[in-house]
Amino acid sequence: MRWLKESDIQAFLNKHDYDLRISGNGRWIDQKCAADVVSVIADCILQYNESNPGKTFSSADIWKDEYTVEFVEKVFKKPNPNEKAAKNEYDKFFQQPMEMLAYAGVLHKEKRGNRNFYSIANQEMLEYIAIREKNALTFLDAYIKKVLEDSNIYGVFEEFFDEQTKKAYKKVKNDFSSFIICNTPINGKTECNRIFIKVINPLAYKLCKKGTERGHISKDVITYDMLMYNRNNFRDIFADKPKGITRKEYAALNPVEANDAFYDYQSSRAKRVLRIYNDEFRDGLSEHIQEGHMDSKAIHCHHIFPKAEFPTICYYLENLIVITPTQHYNYAHNFGKTREINEQYQNLLLLSKADRIRENLSSTEIEHIYEFGKFLTVLNVGFDNDAILDIPDMDFRAVINAINVHYSKV
Repeated sequence: MRWLKESDIQAFLNKHDYDLRISGNGRWIDQKCAADVVSVIADCILQYNESNPGKTFSSADIWKDEYTVEFVEKVFKKPNPNEKAAKNEYDKFFQQPMEMLAYAGVLHKEKRGNRNFYSIANQEMLEYIAIREKNALTFLDAYIKKVLEDSNIYGVFEEFFDEQTKKAYKKVKNDFSSFIICNTPINGKTECNRIFIKVINPLAYKLCKKGTERGHISKDVITYDMLMYNRNNFRDIFADKPKGITRKEYAALNPVEANDAFYDYQSSRAKRVLRIYNDEFRDGLSEHIQEGHMDSKAIHCHHIFPKAEFPTICYYLENLIVITPTQHYNYAHNFGKTREINEQYQNLLLLSKADRIRENLSSTEIEHIYEFGKFLTVLNVGFDNDAILDIPDMDFRAVINAINVHYSKV
C-alpha cells in the first residue's frame, strides 16, 4: 500500500459533499465511532475481503468472520460474537462505524429489503485507516470537520475553541443538537449529546483544546486516551508510580491484569506500519547501519525491548526496529535463541533507533510517525529509570548519553 499523507485524505474528502441539510443522514457518525474501533473494523473488513474478494457483506458477515472472532472478544472484552446474546451489542459495534465509512465514501452501501450491504469503495483509504488508531483518528478529525463545514455549522465549534468557556460550550452543544434534530431523523437531545462527544473531542484533541467530559466542558485539554473506546488498554499503568520506587516494586504492589490479546494485536499492526514506512521512505534498508548488511532487504521487525518482558511498550513504534534476517538472528539474539537478547547489540540498536527517530521528526517532507516522548517512555520502561523522563523535548544528545551510560553499567 501507499503511505498516505494528510493532504491525500483532504483530497479524498474534497471529492464529496457531506452537507447533512441535503442528505438528512443522522448516522454520519455515532457512539461507537471511536478511533480504535473504527480502525479495527476497517482491518476486519480488509481481512474478510481478502478471503472473499469483491463480495458484498453485511455487518453480521464481518463480526461472524473467523478473523474477527479470533481477537475481538479478547481485545475489546466483548462476549463471543457467535453467542445469541451478543447480537445487539455487535450490531452497534460494527454497524455504526460501517455506516460512518459508507457516508464518508470509503465503503459503498446498498439497501436490500431492510438490510444494509456494503462493499469497498476506496481500498487505499480503508487500508490507511486500518493499520493504526492514529491514522483512523487523523481521518476522523478531517472527516468530522469537512461534514460540519459542508453543513455550515463549523463556525459555532470554532467559537467554542476560541473562547473555551462554559457559555460557549453550552451554545455549541445546544446548537449542534438543534441542527441534528432539525435536519435528520434523530429527534432526542439525549442521543444528540452522545453523538456530540464523538464530534467535538477529536477536533479538540487536534487543536489541543478542551472538549466535553461527562456532559460538561472538560477541565483540561482532550487527551488521546479519552478518544478511545478501549480506554483501559491505553492507560499507562505506571502513570501514578511515585519516583523512588522501581517499576517492578510498583507492579508487585499494584497488580494490573494485562490484556495479552490487545498487546499481541497492537504489536502485529505496529510491525506492519513500520515495514510499510521503511519500504516507502528508506527503500527497505535496515534501520541499523552495519557494514556488510546494507545490501539485504530488511524484512524482520524486532522488539528492541522484548515483548514478553515489556508488553506495555510492545506496540510502540519507538521500540521496534526493522533489520535484516541475519542481523535479527545472528546479532540481536544470542546464536538465534529468540528468547535471549544480546545486550551489546541492543545498545547499538537503540542508538540507531534514536537516529531514525531524529531523522523522522526533523523532516519537513514526510509524516512524523514517531513521538519523542514515547521514545523516552520506551527507555524509561526498558531501563526502569525515571530520570530519563526529565530529558527536554528533542534533546537527542541527552538521550544518546543516557543510553550509553546505562550500558556502561551492564
